[in-house]
Amino acid sequence: MIRSFSILLLLIFSYLLLFAGETIAQDEKKKKKKDKQKNSELIHRDSLLKIKNDTIEINIESDSLKITDSDSTNYDQTDSLVEQEEIIMIDYIYESNRIVKPNIKTVLFHRDGWDMSPPLMVLNSNDKLKLSFDDLDADYKDYSFTIVHCDAFWKPSDLRQNEYIDGYYEDYIYEFEFSNNTVVPYTHYELIFPTDDLQPLISGNYILKVFIENIDSVFFTRRFMITEQKVGIDGIIKQATLLQDRNYKQEVDFSITTSGYRIINPYQDLKVVLQQNGRWDNAISDLKPKMVVNDKLEYNYDRENVFDAGNEFRSFDIKSLTYYTEFIGRIENTNEGYQVYLKDSERKTFRIYKTADDINGQMKIKTEDYQSTETEAEYVNVHFFLSYQAPMVDADIFIIGQLTDWNFSETSKMDYNFKRKGYEKTLLLKQGYYNYHYVLKYHGQKTGDVSFIEGNHSVTENTYTIYVYNRELGSLYDKLIGVKHISSMPE
Repeated sequence: MIRSFSILLLLIFSYLLLFAGETIAQDEKKKKKKDKQKNSELIHRDSLLKIKNDTIEINIESDSLKITDSDSTNYDQTDSLVEQEEIIMIDYIYESNRIVKPNIKTVLFHRDGWDMSPPLMVLNSNDKLKLSFDDLDADYKDYSFTIVHCDAFWKPSDLRQNEYIDGYYEDYIYEFEFSNNTVVPYTHYELIFPTDDLQPLISGNYILKVFIENIDSVFFTRRFMITEQKVGIDGIIKQATLLQDRNYKQEVDFSITTSGYRIINPYQDLKVVLQQNGRWDNAISDLKPKMVVNDKLEYNYDRENVFDAGNEFRSFDIKSLTYYTEFIGRIENTNEGYQVYLKDSERKTFRIYKTADDINGQMKIKTEDYQSTETEAEYVNVHFFLSYQAPMVDADIFIIGQLTDWNFSETSKMDYNFKRKGYEKTLLLKQGYYNYHYVLKYHGQKTGDVSFIEGNHSVTENTYTIYVYNRELGSLYDKLIGVKHISSMPE
């Protein structure tokens, strides 16, 4: 009896020690957050003081940077084109979806419980977003995150952090799990946002930045949006009005109903952005109302709101590695891991349109070989090949879709194989179902051309999103007051 009582006391004591240890660890992390927040406030204050005392001039034509400090001492520096491109890339990382560190894979950000949804939530609602990603270093890292408020065009707003964040300015990503019996080991991380310690205060565009210790050492970034849904949006997708575009392009006609929401000058105070599928390179962002009638703003144009219709997305299914699906050429299990070779691709530019079920460039991560997709899905090398007789001198071919973050980057750019006469690329991807396009982009241009390889058909099914922003008189930021998703169906 005494022995049983002693064992019980020992178990209770062990539990109390464990609980105390976890509490101390949590307190230490909270203390870290407080210290970081104080430091960030000091840095922000010092930077504001420096901005007041310093003048910065940028001369784009002469590629020079001129800095005048408070002592009126001038410094001139002429940067090389390579250095300027590096600076631009750093800025672009800050403003868009980017994976900076090569060990980070399969970053997903969406509404909690709806993995095919965009990262969009309603202000002051119970909406939650779920962030997940894999770290191929397969160890544990103390990841932190913060958020940055941006304007309608994804440039950081002129706001202090305490004007758009309630709570700590940084928080930790606590949830993680190691992969189980996979050829490529990894650690899976998850975050439900907002957290109890970090919550956004206002609507608009945001960048979520994930880092370790130093906020300037970013591992990856993700866009998300918070809307207030103050206005009504009605729209329709149809064939382009102009005869020369009718068979190849789609027109987005829409109207905004303010319904009592006060907009003093809709031509100045409103910004409207149109997005096709998940692409931002071809987004339309300079539309003004064509007509204003009472509380209704009409945006029915013939040219300004027109997109290349493109074609249905190509796809491949690697949810299982035990059998071949439609577009899989062969699967090999090698010393370097699983190798999946897709069937060779051809240009579709002049082919007849064929309907096809797709998910408009998105990806669905899933394994059918094991139970847990998060920690048991395999990473495989997927080999792409696009037949093309000769390499292009003034342009490149990219694989575009959610699998490459819709970005024109080294990760998505294909290389020409002279022996095989075509463009090829290998991507390390987690098991699932994927959509993609081959997109041409000329050197020096921002927008890609989907029609060059895929073709243009006005009956193609695409998803369009209309974002409506309002900057009130005297305000320093753009509110997101309306979002509308519209799907085009073949007529």
